[in-house]
Amino acid sequence: MNKNRLIAATAMAGAMALLAPRAQAGGFLLQEQSQLEIGRAFSGAAAAADDPSALFYNPAAITDLPGIQLSTGATLLFIDSHQRDLGTTRTGPGATPTQAVGGGNGGNPFAPVVPVPTSFASARLSDRLWLGFGLSAPFGLKLRYEDDFFGRYDSTYSNLLTLDGQMSAGYRLNDAIAIGGGINLQYIYGKLTSAMPALTPGGTDGHNSMKADDVSLGWNAGVLIRLPHDVRVGLGYRSRIKHELKGDYHWELGGTIKDFGVRSPITLPDMLTLGISAPLDTRTKVMISGRYYGWSSFDALKLHFSTGSSGRRDFNYRDSWSVSAGLERTVTDRLTVRGGAMFDRTPTNAAFLSTRVPDGDRTWASGGLSYRLNGHMTLNASYAHVFIAKQDLLRTDSFYTPPATMMTTTSARSSGNVDMLAASVTARF
Repeated sequence: MNKNRLIAATAMAGAMALLAPRAQAGGFLLQEQSQLEIGRAFSGAAAAADDPSALFYNPAAITDLPGIQLSTGATLLFIDSHQRDLGTTRTGPGATPTQAVGGGNGGNPFAPVVPVPTSFASARLSDRLWLGFGLSAPFGLKLRYEDDFFGRYDSTYSNLLTLDGQMSAGYRLNDAIAIGGGINLQYIYGKLTSAMPALTPGGTDGHNSMKADDVSLGWNAGVLIRLPHDVRVGLGYRSRIKHELKGDYHWELGGTIKDFGVRSPITLPDMLTLGISAPLDTRTKVMISGRYYGWSSFDALKLHFSTGSSGRRDFNYRDSWSVSAGLERTVTDRLTVRGGAMFDRTPTNAAFLSTRVPDGDRTWASGGLSYRLNGHMTLNASYAHVFIAKQDLLRTDSFYTPPATMMTTTSARSSGNVDMLAASVTARF
């Protein structure tokens, strides 16, 4: 094998290790698309329509909103995440003994505050027809470990951003049934880096990185059924979105630097939400919701380099689900309070866990309120705490081609939790 082919093959192997962990669902799926819904742990998603953010979960729900409405706000995430080394090692070629990688725990890789902004609008055009528009970030992740992180051969930096523009219409078939649907225009950008072990003991680590982006289309649909006694049943669907990311791959080791073009098809999952809202009395409502996430769309990652090389890594992620329940009470004509809880199962497969996307089963507890400032404006505020189950990972990655093959085994325990503060303002015209 000549030098260029050797470098290309090595780069491909490094890139597979670099990108494989990014497909772990809960870690970069952002639930927080409605600051109001956070307060009841999304138990009202699909069935309740208090403001235009209902559009994200069920486009038919906006048929409950009079006039023209605009809701804009942000959620602040305070993420505490830590990795504990359980014996991470590297093994060199031939008779080179296995050695401990060593290093620190990487610190908390997340920024002190992570903002998630959203904006939604709805307009009633007639007695039967509504239009809705939304701007959100349904998937996202940004974390950076310290330079001496023991898991640096698994990951050092991850930045995934999506921007989703939604345009939907809602239509009342009659007083009991409304339907809705529309399109989603989605932009995705990703940059991922990791270290590569030095070829000789005590040598300087190499590193590789990839950055790429794409724009693609998806669709959304929903139905809202109004039953007697003010009971509402809603069903909302957001489709998978297939992206063909294109960008650059950089590889650097032992003074050799190479840059390649790369493309990678990635499918973000679909989501189905079923919700029920029912009054307990004239001032109190109970809400329950269940959601399905089609993360099995991440069956494998395929990389295609401009050199002609390509590769595949299987994920075998499982579809996932969440369930939530909440209560809401109108205290006065101006003040409404709410609370809720949710269990959100991680879709990650134990064979593919990574420090790049720390994740585990999540349990939510939340509360919030809405206060009507005047006849045209309402303030929504929410707080939630998310308990994330500890997860152990044990993954082995191979670097370089024979006879220089090196193996790293990352053994770690991930732990963490999230606090969030959310606020939005809804204006009605």
